[in-house]
Amino acid sequence: MTYFPNISDIKKAAYTIAQVATETPLMPSIRLSKAFGANVLLKREDLHRVRSYKIRGAFNKISSLSEKERENGIVCASAGNHAQGVAFACNHLKIQGTIYMPSVTPKQKIEQTKMFGGEWVTVVLEGDTFDDSSKSARAFCEENAKTFIHPFDDPKVIEGQGTVGLELLEQFKQPIDYIFAAIGGGGLASGLIGVFKELSPNTKIMGVEPEGAPSMKTSIKNNINTELSKIDKFIDGAAVQKVGDLTFEICKNGLHDMVTVPEGKVCQTILDLYNRDAIVVEPAGALTITALDMFSEEIKGKNVVCILSGSNNDITRTAEIKERALLYGQLKHYFIVRFPQRPGALKEFVAEILGPDDDITHFEYSKKSSRENAPAIVGIELKSPEDLQPLVQRMKSNNFYGDYLNDKPDLFQYLV
Repeated sequence: MTYFPNISDIKKAAYTIAQVATETPLMPSIRLSKAFGANVLLKREDLHRVRSYKIRGAFNKISSLSEKERENGIVCASAGNHAQGVAFACNHLKIQGTIYMPSVTPKQKIEQTKMFGGEWVTVVLEGDTFDDSSKSARAFCEENAKTFIHPFDDPKVIEGQGTVGLELLEQFKQPIDYIFAAIGGGGLASGLIGVFKELSPNTKIMGVEPEGAPSMKTSIKNNINTELSKIDKFIDGAAVQKVGDLTFEICKNGLHDMVTVPEGKVCQTILDLYNRDAIVVEPAGALTITALDMFSEEIKGKNVVCILSGSNNDITRTAEIKERALLYGQLKHYFIVRFPQRPGALKEFVAEILGPDDDITHFEYSKKSSRENAPAIVGIELKSPEDLQPLVQRMKSNNFYGDYLNDKPDLFQYLV
């Protein structure tokens, strides 16, 4: 029989995690409500002590272990947020844990995991993706007879995440028309489906995942849980090659819609939340808001909840986030510019080729004495996307144009 989260088990989970997780606020967003003509509310799961909802499922699962399982210790694999929830639970319950994380995990998440776990956890960096780490963690787990704490494909974890739904129904007494939930492995969405199918069946659960890691959308389209051969790891909190078997079945039948959003658009949402609302979110935490404009007509006049899933953002990623946002907004462009090898060529380019609001933000030049024109890689930031074609035309008319790099991914990856 296929597993489906039971409301009584989710209520038990709420009682269990009350030891470590306080109720997170449900806050109206004046800006987003005005923009979409809807009542948009933000469920601030980024405000947990471990800065994401993952503490719910991790603590619920680890609390359910037998004495023997606790003595043997636990193992998990995580890109960061589940790791922090597990580390916190290990420290609180005095259980030894080994936590595998991808080697590309932001330093901030690694340090936070070590801080929350203290002497009770060991962090092992292994592989380039969550899936790589997970395979190594499972092998270690079997060799040492420990219990594996899955980040999403486990009933106790799903039930723990489902407590978000119970809180929403307590906090907002009017009917909730839409809930937008980020999907990585599908644990949060599955828990929400369990709650709302029973207690508010008219509420539509909308799944949102990164365009570069569409594992749930692909699986639903194929009608079978499908492993992706390659993913974009930028939105690390929601980038998995394969969703859970349990969560796939629940989401396939329980989601109202499943959409993907571009990573660059997510980056702009992160910047908007910080600059306009003083809210710091990680890329996965911004997925839900990023999807709202895809449903602008559908959500008008409705009560809409966006779950901000986490705020474990490494400040060293800010430059990359801004770069990706500018590229998505068609405001940042890279060219190969061919400079004539004569005095004053650069001055001519700046004075006559660039527009009055254009700004050079990247410049790499190598002088070749045997060539008439020497190539340079130039990054230019525009004020408006409409400024691009006039700029290209001026470069071509004055023999500066070499090539446009934004649409050449094989070359472009070395710049961004």
